[in-house]
Amino acid sequence: MSDPELSIVSVDTTIIDIPLIRPHKFATTTSDTQPILLVAVTTAGGVVGHGEGVVPGGPWWGGESVETMKEIIDRYLGPYIVGRGVDEISGVMVDIERIVANARFAKAAIDVAMHDAWARSLGINVASLLGGAFRTGVDVRWALGAAPLDEIVDEVTRRMDERLNFAFKLKMGALDPVVDTDRVIGIVGAFGGEVGFSIDVNARWDRFTALRHVPQLVDGGVELIEQPTPAEQLDVLAEINRRVSAPVMADESVQTPHDAFQVAKLGAADVIALKTTKCGGLQRSKEVVAVAKAAGLRCHGATSIEGPIGTAASIHFACSEPGIDYGTELFGPQLFAVELLQTPLDYSEGQVHLPEGPGLGVELDMDVVRKYARG
Repeated sequence: MSDPELSIVSVDTTIIDIPLIRPHKFATTTSDTQPILLVAVTTAGGVVGHGEGVVPGGPWWGGESVETMKEIIDRYLGPYIVGRGVDEISGVMVDIERIVANARFAKAAIDVAMHDAWARSLGINVASLLGGAFRTGVDVRWALGAAPLDEIVDEVTRRMDERLNFAFKLKMGALDPVVDTDRVIGIVGAFGGEVGFSIDVNARWDRFTALRHVPQLVDGGVELIEQPTPAEQLDVLAEINRRVSAPVMADESVQTPHDAFQVAKLGAADVIALKTTKCGGLQRSKEVVAVAKAAGLRCHGATSIEGPIGTAASIHFACSEPGIDYGTELFGPQLFAVELLQTPLDYSEGQVHLPEGPGLGVELDMDVVRKYARG
């Protein structure tokens, strides 16, 4: 039976809108702010744990938004978990499946907030709850929007000179495929093979377009192909994977352990983009990684453009999970124009480093949170 001090007495939610340092272009939308749902779980012992409900660019990606997540948590999930212990994460995450179907981004916020509160109550970090950290930092790939060649070259050069990132992802799918392909090949060529580039089409090409342009991109020096075709078309993704020498990474296609199993069974990808948000939190993410490891697939620590709370959770996960063995792109807070933490996350030498201290190891600057809170 849980310690009464670990009992949840309240679950509070706040939407904040954080400006970005530049517009971030996805395949179908452009964001100049990132909405985040902050979730605070408070225990009877007075400990507060935080989680984030956040999606990349809005509901176009996963069908959820900060508004839908707030309603689901305020009306359904929050009241249900009040009275449960923050050390009952496995049981709570199983039980809430009977309350709300899917809604994995909202559930991830609950999962992370409970991990943070439990670890803080014990005076340990979240990585310790996940098995213990075996490394203190992970490589970070920087994502570049669908911007013109000159802008991209300048941004890559600056970030390398500042030793912030040494590998980069180029967003595709927003432009005409011929123009987009020529743009990317030009960017890769501008660095003469000295910089690693991947591409992400966000599932926006059909089979014909992908089979025409993906081989050109690989021949042009792109080292990783992320989700060129729609999520449900695993046979098409497998066909592309067989035709090109560069590894293919599945993102939209993998949100559950069963999805990972299907991708592995069909040979649809070599790498899985593991987002702790889209999987429904840290517990479910471990299940996805376990399937991938058993199938011989690698996992990349991907991002939903989380703020520092969600990013810190993914850092703890990546630093405690050997199955995250294909780097990360946990750059979310670097894209923000304002700092939400009292002490920023440490990005240096191409890595982001594991925060020190109990729980997630980070403390929100509540003055900044209040400034950008909606309504």
